[in-house]
This record gives sequence, C-alpha cells and structure tokens, in this order.
Amino acid sequence: MTKHVEHQSGLDALAPYVPGTPIEQVQRQYGLEDVIKLASNENPLGPSPRALEAIRDALPKLNLYPDGESYNLRHALADFLEVEPDHVTVGNGADGIIMQTCMAYLDEDSEVVVSRSSFPVYDIYTHVMRAELVKTPLKNYGLDLDAMADAMTPRTKVVFVCNPNNPTGTIVTADEVAAFMTRVPDHVLVVFDEAYYELVDSDAYPRTLRYVREGRPNVMVMRTFSKVFGLAGIRLGYAIGLPEVLAPINRVKEPFAVNLLAQAAGVAALQDTDFLRQSVATTWRERRFLCSQFEELGLEVIPSQTNFMLVEVGPNAPEIQQALLRRGVIIRPCACYDLPHFLRITVGSREQNERLLSALEEVLS
Repeated sequence: MTKHVEHQSGLDALAPYVPGTPIEQVQRQYGLEDVIKLASNENPLGPSPRALEAIRDALPKLNLYPDGESYNLRHALADFLEVEPDHVTVGNGADGIIMQTCMAYLDEDSEVVVSRSSFPVYDIYTHVMRAELVKTPLKNYGLDLDAMADAMTPRTKVVFVCNPNNPTGTIVTADEVAAFMTRVPDHVLVVFDEAYYELVDSDAYPRTLRYVREGRPNVMVMRTFSKVFGLAGIRLGYAIGLPEVLAPINRVKEPFAVNLLAQAAGVAALQDTDFLRQSVATTWRERRFLCSQFEELGLEVIPSQTNFMLVEVGPNAPEIQQALLRRGVIIRPCACYDLPHFLRITVGSREQNERLLSALEEVLS
C-alpha cells in the first residue's frame, strides 16, 4: 500500500536553517549575564583537551593553507574506524558533506527521500539543487523505513536516514535497517547520518559500516566531531564509503574545506579516549536524570539515544520557550520540525540541568 508522502521542490520551498539562539543575543535582549544554552546539542564538558593542545600547537602555522587532501586526518580516521584511507572523506562539518553530496548526486530530475521531523539541512540542499524532496511520515516518533522504501522511484537518487534522528532522538534498529536495505535499488545512495552514534545505548542499533566493508556500492555513513568530542565550533565532519561513492563528493568540495586547526584537532581528538569515555558516561547519566525529572513534572519524554531530549509541553510551547529565555535558559522550539507542541532540550551538565528544571518548574506553575 502506498503511504502518504509530501512532495516539495525548488528554491521557493526552501526554508533557511535557523540555528539555536546565541548566548550573546539573549544577554543583550534581556540584560542578563548568566545564560545557559541547551538548544544546540553541544558538549557541556567543552572540547577534547588533546584537541585544544593540538590547536595551540598549530596556531603559528595559520599563515599557511591547510592540506587540501587532509592526509593525516583521513589516515587517523581510517585507523580509528578500521577502514582504508580512500574510504574516508572529511568536510566542513557534516553539513558540508550533506551539501557536497547533494551537489554531486542531484539535478532537477532527481528525487530525495527524507522523513518528516528530521534534520532540515537535507531539505535545504535538496532545494538548492532544485531536486524534488519527498517526505514520509514518522512512526512512533521515529523514521518509518517501510514508508521511505515505498516512496522510492526510478528518479530517487539519495535517501537520508538520520539515525539517531534529530530532533526526536529515536533510532531505527539493525533489523529494520537490514529489511530496508533489501528494498533499496542500486541507483539510490543511502546516507546514514550518525552524528550521535557514540551516544547510543542500545544493542539494537545497526552497525552500518559493515555495508561499506562488504563493498555495498550505494551506502555512505556520515559522522561528526561536533558532539561527543566537543568540537562543534571548528566544523569537522567525515563520511565513510567506497572510493567510487566518495569520488563525486570529493570533486565538488571546496579546495580547502577543512581548515588547518580542524585537521589538527581531529587527529588529536581521536586519541583522546579518556575524554570520549567521559563524554559518553556523562551523557548517559544526565539523560537518565533528566528523563526521570521531566516525568515527575508530568511531561511526556520521547525515549532518546542522543544528547538531547524531545519533551512534549503542549500548545503553549512557544510561550514556555520564551519564558525560559527570559530566565536565561535557551532551549529549542520544534515548530520548524513539524512538532509544534514539543521542545528539544540538550542534555547538559548536572548544574545546567538543575537550573533548567528549576526554571521549567517555575514556568509551568
């Protein structure tokens, strides 16, 4: 049975990406000094200490252009992931790789399949390339891979599978992905966006790199240094795929897409296993804490496998978000994700989380 999908195309359908409100803007607007930001899923521990040290060491070289091939970083990633270096490409954040993928694979005769209430950057660059965007509905606040498979046509060039999904925090399981992959035709590139994969605490999560290792010619896995390594500010993402999958993407990238500091920081961060473990442990602990506290406040929380929580607060969500802003707490409204009754709240440090809960309890009362 064909399931309902939405079709959009062209620049007229493009809605610009709206980032989380900057701390400085809230300070200016409300005359506040002490503001916390729990809107953009940033790491509350800060950046990897080894990455910081590598950045300091690289500063005297800022008069030089970076290595356009990112040789050291790609080889470090290859060792880390246990793949060949030519199976890895890097970009100016995962967003940059999404842009390059759309530039390389799409034209006006193409279709892209995505889920509703998923990462909006897929939509943006699909529209930039004037391809047709096909959106399928959610199922239990997660991606409906059956609906996404049903939506594919001979014109479909790319499907983006955000897993865990942003903004819902849900995952599709290994069994669901395996069944989905049997239905994907060879002409469709499946992009698994795994920006939060290090933070997943579920045995059911798929190991998608196996498709690359097995030689699947239409799979790419995308990850980032922004979350668990705390390097959102330097914009560093990477993708894994067969060389023939990555070749078109590499042809369209900027000559120096990854800057010198980002390359140095990325190599060092991969060696900072202590920080990686601490980031994961902190997220898991504080995620459980927040979930229990939201439930005590009578709020529905979508079970999350990320460093954020999707919380249903009802039709007054915009007013609640603004009231929290006036109290110096920045969280993410979700109307732009087709979830107008929800707020997306980053898992912060215990101090940040307790301040959020205190402000939220005050607003709700």
